[in-house]
Amino acid sequence: MVLGSGTGWALGVLLVYLLLRLDSISCNFQQVYATVNDSVTFHPASHTPFQEILWKKQKNKVIEWEENSEFKAFPPFKDRVHLDPVSGNLTIFNLTSSDEDEYEMESPSLTGTIKFYLFVIEPIPPLTLTCSLTGQNIMVQCETVEHYDSHPDLLTYAWDCPSEQCKNNSGPEMYFDMESDRSQKIQCVVSNKVSKSTSSIILETCLPSTGVPRDRLLMILNLILSIASVGLIAAIVLLPSFFARYRRDLRTREAGPQPGRRR
Repeated sequence: MVLGSGTGWALGVLLVYLLLRLDSISCNFQQVYATVNDSVTFHPASHTPFQEILWKKQKNKVIEWEENSEFKAFPPFKDRVHLDPVSGNLTIFNLTSSDEDEYEMESPSLTGTIKFYLFVIEPIPPLTLTCSLTGQNIMVQCETVEHYDSHPDLLTYAWDCPSEQCKNNSGPEMYFDMESDRSQKIQCVVSNKVSKSTSSIILETCLPSTGVPRDRLLMILNLILSIASVGLIAAIVLLPSFFARYRRDLRTREAGPQPGRRR
């Protein structure tokens, strides 16, 4: 019993330590999102006067500064970074995907370091909505017009339409039954932390294009079938008598004029 109690106490202390440690890391580790070819600024939010500042990307220097001296930027950040020595803010211009990483600010004026993790994301390209018939349903699929693999885990989908199912769907596909209002507008919105793209479609355009509403088309087809049926019945009834008369006239012409009959 004593051993079990001691083990439980030790595990409890370890758990508390890990939670405090994770909380400390999360407080000092800020996630920042920016767009390719755009700029981003890290804000240390420190009110301590600085005499010396060093910004690093992982273990590599980005820019350093000492009081009464010039700024020194390092490749590949040379000529595209700016450091504010008062606030410690670091701005990076003309972002590329390779800039994505962990950044850290060091200074003797700080008791520790301030860390950021930068996500560099490409803007979402235009969208397209495509339709297909699956059994008794119409499937509408929301896709980008070109291949997009910039942090797909950050993409969110939202749908907007009068139908109830649009309010609860967060996936790239939407299903409608054939009895749905085909005049309704279906809109898809894809977004991430830095951009958003929207596309829409009228549900009726998902059905085969005929130029005539489906209900009216069925009425026209039924009318054509009715007319065709009447014509067929008439042909069946009238054709025998027509051919009989034709054969009788043909025999009369072949026989020629009867003797003794005046012309």
